[in-house]
Amino acid sequence: QVQLVESGGGLVQPGESLRLSCAASGSIEHIYVMGWYHQAPGNERELVASITYTGGTKYADSVKGRFTISRDNVKNMQYLQMNSMSPEDTADYYCYAHDPPLEYWGQGTRVTVSS
Repeated sequence: QVQLVESGGGLVQPGESLRLSCAASGSIEHIYVMGWYHQAPGNERELVASITYTGGTKYADSVKGRFTISRDNVKNMQYLQMNSMSPEDTADYYCYAHDPPLEYWGQGTRVTVSS
């Protein structure tokens, strides 16, 4: 069982940056995929970015070139660096881990981009 806790959300202005962190309660070294999803009010939860245990990454088209996902298998942490943020990035962001056949989710952290 792995518990995930996000941090780093908050209010930023358009064009600014924010880094989200996800702390895992156990080792993530062998967790196949970790990622970040976001959910805006009235919308479904969508994949933002994912990273495999070997470092392979995948990004939603809307964040390519702006967001960077990373993971530290020693510190059991996952990160999402968000740059050049826009109001469309406003959402609750959730940390996710897929350790087949199990899935784990964090409680979410709110990100608001507004002037």
